[in-house]
Amino acid sequence: MSPTAAARTDAGAHPVDVALPDRLEATLAAFLDERRAAAAAIDPAFGAAADELCAFVLGGGKRIRPTFAWWGWRGAGGDPDDPDVPAVLRAIGALELIQACALVHDDLMDASATRRGRPTVHVEFARRHADAAWRGRPARFGAAAAILLGDLALVWADDMLRGAGLPADAATRAVAPWEAMRTEVLGGQYLDVFVQSTGDTSTRAALQIDRYKTAAYTVERPLHLGAAIAGAHPDLVACYRRFGADIGVAFQLRDDLLGVFGDPAVTGKPAGDDLREGKRTLLLALAVERGTPAAVALIEQAIGDPDLPDETLDRVRNLLMELGAVQAVEQRIASLTGSALDALSTGAVAEPAASRLADLAVAATRRHR
Repeated sequence: MSPTAAARTDAGAHPVDVALPDRLEATLAAFLDERRAAAAAIDPAFGAAADELCAFVLGGGKRIRPTFAWWGWRGAGGDPDDPDVPAVLRAIGALELIQACALVHDDLMDASATRRGRPTVHVEFARRHADAAWRGRPARFGAAAAILLGDLALVWADDMLRGAGLPADAATRAVAPWEAMRTEVLGGQYLDVFVQSTGDTSTRAALQIDRYKTAAYTVERPLHLGAAIAGAHPDLVACYRRFGADIGVAFQLRDDLLGVFGDPAVTGKPAGDDLREGKRTLLLALAVERGTPAAVALIEQAIGDPDLPDETLDRVRNLLMELGAVQAVEQRIASLTGSALDALSTGAVAEPAASRLADLAVAATRRHR
């Protein structure tokens, strides 16, 4: 069961809860149509570039972040019959544009060729340059386009939140989690490339990246944003943040396993892509801690090798299992999920949000893509 599908499981749920995925898609599409027209008015070439960003946002994704934000809002007393629901949907929909910014830039920094089964943005624009025989190097043009379109997504995210039409007090409360989240995710992104460059294989470094690059903007701050819009008590915000931090890290640890062992037909990325990109994950840190010098040498040689042969990838996979690193990560995921659910049970989370958030926690950490 996907995280967004969790909202569909209760036949007695409110219609807005059940229709949440569709409502979010419609809200994003309407906003992006407006921005696409504004971009085209500057110049058709910029309009065509903006079209690619819009297609990227609307062409896939599990909408995990706005889903957590919605249930954070509902759990803090948000009423789906409130006339402000369209404004709430616009505000939390902005999280998908933060996600788009992060993915477009991340794919460029990692030199990833595919995303969701399609060429990444920098690869697509390099192809356009080459096909048109423009001047300069296609790869450089592709990188520049990806940087600018990622920035555009970040700008549009702010526009979408601030223009959502929330009541003035709710809009004011939304500022703190929004600003914190943006700084945290960029800090996490920087630490990711920094650690790849320094070769830090410690578990501390891996978990710090997980905390800020993923957990903060995937679960913790979206919940905080929804709660802030609803005017939640500080105790509930604290509960959400504990829950979100643990589930967010568990979510990333599952992603790390999928990055090495996932089926490309399901994940949309080549098998072993995280190894080839040089990602210093907890999975690899645990293997380095436990491995013999020969095993560690093999793992270190594999990390960051863009031409890593499939047979070497298979040897590294086997080592990760033999050294117990895979089992240890699975145990960490289970432990974090348990502690998150414990934190959730201590908060005054209104139903049906309490049950939905528990379902989302399990779905996010047991997924296959």
